[in-house]
Amino acid sequence: MEVTLIAVVGVASVVAVAAFSQRLGLAAPLSLVVVGIALSFVPGVPVVEVEPEWVLAGVLPPLLYSSAVNMPAQDFRRDIKAIGGLAVLLVAASTLGAGWLVHLLMPDIGWPAAFALGAVVSPTDAVAATSVGRKLGLPSRLLTLLEGEGLVNDASALVLLRSAVAATAGAVSLWGVAGDFVFSVVIAVAVGLVVGVVNVRVRALLNDTVLNTAISFVVPFVAYVPAEEFDASGVLAVVVTGVVTGHQSPRLLRAQDRLGEAMNWRTLAFLLESAIFLLMGLGLKTLVDEVHAHENGLGAGRVILYGLAVTALVIVVRMVFVVPLVAMLRRDERRAAVAKPMMERWQERLDTFDLAERFGPRKRARIEHRVRRTSADIDFRLTETLGWQGGVVLAWSGMRGAITVAAAQTLPEDTPYRAQLILIAFVVAVTTLLLQGLSLPAVIRTVRIPGDDPRRLHTEYGQLITEMSAAAHDSLDAAVADGSVAPELADHVRADSLIRPANADPDADERLPAPDHDALVAERAQYLRLRLQVISAEREALLAARTHGTYSSRALSGAQHVLDLEEARLQQLGDRFED
Repeated sequence: MEVTLIAVVGVASVVAVAAFSQRLGLAAPLSLVVVGIALSFVPGVPVVEVEPEWVLAGVLPPLLYSSAVNMPAQDFRRDIKAIGGLAVLLVAASTLGAGWLVHLLMPDIGWPAAFALGAVVSPTDAVAATSVGRKLGLPSRLLTLLEGEGLVNDASALVLLRSAVAATAGAVSLWGVAGDFVFSVVIAVAVGLVVGVVNVRVRALLNDTVLNTAISFVVPFVAYVPAEEFDASGVLAVVVTGVVTGHQSPRLLRAQDRLGEAMNWRTLAFLLESAIFLLMGLGLKTLVDEVHAHENGLGAGRVILYGLAVTALVIVVRMVFVVPLVAMLRRDERRAAVAKPMMERWQERLDTFDLAERFGPRKRARIEHRVRRTSADIDFRLTETLGWQGGVVLAWSGMRGAITVAAAQTLPEDTPYRAQLILIAFVVAVTTLLLQGLSLPAVIRTVRIPGDDPRRLHTEYGQLITEMSAAAHDSLDAAVADGSVAPELADHVRADSLIRPANADPDADERLPAPDHDALVAERAQYLRLRLQVISAEREALLAARTHGTYSSRALSGAQHVLDLEEARLQQLGDRFED
């Protein structure tokens, strides 16, 4: 009964704090941490202790999966160098720097324990920065970098933590750590790819939204457990599974299944995220009491100062690291500007010469795809630039979260000054969350970072809709030409289509004859089948555009959402008619 009461009060508190945060314009994770810290010192509030393994193996996989599913694979691929730098090199630099400082301040703990704490405080939180950034209209590319970093860097940090803990029991070489890291990444990516593909293929066989969503809830653990059994990174396997699932789902899963799953996952992710941030704050009093119980000449006040020093170091390391990172991105922009005329010449050759006669249709298609995709990547680097303003925001977005505290609690029980190390990790997480999280809106407003160009997005969306509508009209014309569909029914379907060409005649519908509703009812099965056929043609055009990378992810996701809503409505009507 006590557990049930705590759960009910916890969910109600989370919802109340989140609603209040929205009114104040604050990110909910920040408010929940503050509320949790305040409640931890209130007499009579029960101490809620959660095993760290439950957080790392039970909460982290679904959270990462829910974010990875919504990460456009195209954006992830285009910024893989920057994301890899932030998620691997920066994590390693932060681990070394924080480990060196902790050992300098507390030489009795030894190097392995110092580097273990460095690994604990090195990864940023995948939720905090993006929740603030989206609310304030950060450009899509910067959000991709922040979210991609948060998805991948947990894997890097946990691998380094595992190596540091192993070093406490014996000698571990630098080459051994590097080899373990490469092995962990390769196996995790392989497991993630297999689980992601099998996940979508199996769920495509089901025609029930409830069953589909139920299976999706176990997919993160299906990826996590085998990877961990192979001594690889389970969290990286989960991320790869999520990206593959999100990329393949529009092609294979029904729209109503994906919409229902998305809403359920949003609710689950909200509850999990909010719960771990609230529990993070509630744990402060317990940590302070534990430090007092195992003081060993190192009291809580001094430990908090050490935590603030480590916080300053990881912030400075991130700022220093971002400078060459932005310089690398600027160099890529200059290279793209140089390469653009060459790609335009290649495009002219493709338009001028008939390569099918020389290379065959398949090779011609591959060449055309490579040229279009490379040209789109060049345009992406030239239009979605990341200037010094983006660099400032990126440097100040290094908030840590509850995963840092949970990872610290996995340190072996015999680790010297274990309670103090956990409190240092807590101070780093809370300080970065509150200091950087609360000041990030002011930083964004001060540097005046430009968001996505609305005119460019509007133009892109209009062009994409025109392509999709052309494919839909071609599908209708083909159905009329082969005699399978009456012209009148095709005209009604054309008139009812939600997506029209950008240059369509607005008065065209008024010149159509009024639909005979009795005839439509009699032909409803054919009408619905034809409507779904039109949507299928539009979706194929959208997926082809996504494959070539011609349009931004925002334009693609907007058009896909419109298609999903209409397809789900028609599928529900079809199910109702069958019943």
